[in-house]
Amino acid sequence: MEERYSRQVLFKPIGSSGQGNLGESSVAIIGCGALGSAIAETLARAGVGEIHLVDRDYVELSNLQRQQLFTEEDAEQLTPKVVAAEKRLKAIRTDLRLTTYLAHADAPLMEKLAASCRLIMDATDNFETRLLINDASVKFGVPWIYGACVGSSGVVFPFIPKETPCFRCLLPVLPAVNQTCDTVGIIPPAVQVTAALQCTEALKWLSGNREAMRKKVHYFDLWDNMQHDLGVSRIKNPECATCGEEPVFPALEARGQGSYAVLCGRDAVQVLPDPDRPISMNAAENIGRQMGGSVNSTPYFVELNVHGKRAVLFKDGRLLIHGIRNVAEGRKFYHQLFG
Repeated sequence: MEERYSRQVLFKPIGSSGQGNLGESSVAIIGCGALGSAIAETLARAGVGEIHLVDRDYVELSNLQRQQLFTEEDAEQLTPKVVAAEKRLKAIRTDLRLTTYLAHADAPLMEKLAASCRLIMDATDNFETRLLINDASVKFGVPWIYGACVGSSGVVFPFIPKETPCFRCLLPVLPAVNQTCDTVGIIPPAVQVTAALQCTEALKWLSGNREAMRKKVHYFDLWDNMQHDLGVSRIKNPECATCGEEPVFPALEARGQGSYAVLCGRDAVQVLPDPDRPISMNAAENIGRQMGGSVNSTPYFVELNVHGKRAVLFKDGRLLIHGIRNVAEGRKFYHQLFG
């Protein structure tokens, strides 16, 4: 092990003690797409002792341009991203303590991870999940490293409870509608730079160098050769529902019914099931056959091709309906399948 991390130990800010801190650390990575796969590999190679990896999706051919842990075989077999990532990460480092979650990052899961990890890494693609991360972070006093990228640009900032404004404080100054990979595309270097900056902040925190962490939001555009650092300390809101004087953590409030959401960059609607009405994989398979569609069953999900639409039901009851971008249409098709 000393030889394995010798070049990192030679870096004085880390040294032997910092490397020991990394080995004793646990990190949650929310998302295993472009950013998540790069972050997971970097932190695993750097010697982080324990990683919790969350993702709800499976590998497709369009992922391979920028998502470094996956192969053509993974895409052909529609392998869940956390399953493919686990295989690759364990091949890189056999002593890595890795826990994977093929699941939607909901409030109970986020609270569980925030209660047991020293750091949360953001590799998501939507505001809703980031608000969950943010609320769990502040509630349990665990920092999280925000990262987002699209086109040739990226943004990075470490949110530290009781020291920085929280993500909810920043919402009034963030754009209401963001560009996405689906609308403007993305180049791999933007992913790599964003993930590298996030991982650098992670290494600072985990190795015991918190004083070196960024104090400003960092924005860059590789194509236009541009970068900015934006101060946000004055944006902290004393009445914030998450980090204010009387926090209520609204994103962590449990939902008692199913919900629908358009997925960024996927031409798909995700349906989260009503907890009181779970749909099993066997039930979905039977319904697909009854409706005259084609059915493909795997250990992780059932794929249905019915009425010209492709739907994938996971073990946890989540349903992805492909080929649509409209929540109302997704809700209609869900009820056509399951009543």
